[in-house]
Amino acid sequence: MSTVKIGIINVSDRAAAGIYEDLPGKAALAALREYLTTPFEPVYRIIPDEQPQLEAAMIEMADRDGCCLIVTTGGTGPALRDVTPEATAAVCAKMLPGFGELMRATSLKFVPTAILSRQTAGIRGRCLIVNLPGKPKSIRECLEAVFPAVPYCIDLIGGPRLETNEAVIRAFRPKSG
Repeated sequence: MSTVKIGIINVSDRAAAGIYEDLPGKAALAALREYLTTPFEPVYRIIPDEQPQLEAAMIEMADRDGCCLIVTTGGTGPALRDVTPEATAAVCAKMLPGFGELMRATSLKFVPTAILSRQTAGIRGRCLIVNLPGKPKSIRECLEAVFPAVPYCIDLIGGPRLETNEAVIRAFRPKSG
C-alpha cells in the first residue's frame, strides 16, 4: 500500500521571503493531523503570490508527488497579488464552488469582511485542491466546515480512503445500498 500524501501550500510573499514565520501552513497541517487517523506524508511548500509558481507547485504535488489532497492557505482576497483562486482554476479540470460558498458562510458568522474572500476548490486528476484563507483562526474554522465532505470527495475521484478521528470530526459518506 502506498503512502497517502497531502500537500500543504502557504501562499505568501512575506513567508516565502522569510520575513515572517509560516503560521498559516503550520495551522493547516496541525488541523489535518488532528482530523485524520489515516497516516499521511505531508508535501509542504511556501510559495510567493506568483500565479505561475503556484500553478507549478500544485501540478507537481498532484501529478508527480501523487497528493490526494492539497490545501492552500492565503492569496484568496481581493488584493492585486491574491491569485490563489486563479491558479487553482487554471490547473483543475472541475471546480467545486460549494466549498467556497460554505467557507464564506462560515466566516461571515465571525467577520463581515468574509464577503471579500474568493476561496474555492477543484479537482485535478485524483487530487482535491482546497483554497483556505490565510489567518490560522480562519483556516481552522473553514477547514472544520468543509472537511466532513473531503474524504467522500476523494473516494469519488479515485483517491485513497481517508479515515477521520470521529472524536474530532466526522466524515460524511452516504450509506451504500
